[in-house]
Amino acid sequence: MTRESTLKPFAYGDIFAGATLLNDPEDDHAGPGRIIQYDSDLNEKGVLWAEGTTHLVGGLKFGPDGNLWAFDSNAHCVLRVSPDGNQMPQIKFADRSFSNCNFAPDGTILMGEHLVGSESRFPLGTTLSHVPGTEVFGYGHVWRFTLDGERVAEYETETTGGMTGFLGCTTSSLAPDGKTLIYSSETGPKIFQYDVEADRQLPDLVTFTPESRQMVLVATHRPDGTLLMIKAVSREEFVMVHLSPDADELRTYELPGPGWAIIAPSLDPNVVLLGNFFTGTVAKFDLDSGEVLAQTDVGVQRSLAGIAQYEG
Repeated sequence: MTRESTLKPFAYGDIFAGATLLNDPEDDHAGPGRIIQYDSDLNEKGVLWAEGTTHLVGGLKFGPDGNLWAFDSNAHCVLRVSPDGNQMPQIKFADRSFSNCNFAPDGTILMGEHLVGSESRFPLGTTLSHVPGTEVFGYGHVWRFTLDGERVAEYETETTGGMTGFLGCTTSSLAPDGKTLIYSSETGPKIFQYDVEADRQLPDLVTFTPESRQMVLVATHRPDGTLLMIKAVSREEFVMVHLSPDADELRTYELPGPGWAIIAPSLDPNVVLLGNFFTGTVAKFDLDSGEVLAQTDVGVQRSLAGIAQYEG
């Protein structure tokens, strides 16, 4: 089947969602990589069928170069899409399971290694790739590169493995100070901190006790230095919490059901973009009212793995 990319040149306010077409009956994370383009009101405009990917495409973020960056952690693939809507030639940064990035003030890029360890605590419906020459999925480290692929540093960040045991640095956010990285192992009990300037692990920002059974899905900074965190209170109850820089709870928002695992900034400072991995819902969420303003569906469950909005 021929799939034609119809991505349009990026326009101010366009929203992009990584939503791989999962069509492999033998692997529930595999299929043609896809990035869907919406306008600012979540009306679909086009789609990019990614080259060089095999599994979930996610971790979308716009860089200072104006390009859209995304990742297939299982294929060890870093995607870049230029503002004219075309996929750019791939750069092999490293044979690691990168799935998220942050752009540092010095012009470098910090990439988080999605996988850690060598086994899962539960049976899997997918096959995880290994670091070449090893039996290890990954080390859960953060790496620093120049934008053209030159390795600058590797940081030995701590991880929890999450519920499955193999989830490393699955999401991350660089603080406004440009040196403090917060990150999490999805479904783990912590928000970690690492000083990428001094190359040292910092005290955990958030730690939930085993008795609470609460799990962190994602945490990200706001421009004012506060944070937003999505956590699972139970299997069926997910909430988003607004935290002070010191992790004091400022406000808690109830989310409509489980599965919410993506927070992305929007052009409106009072609105954030949320993504639900279970359902494929992309939503614009008003932080003042606590209500969903608009939403759409990518059409595939357990596929949505990244959202970003173009600032021009």
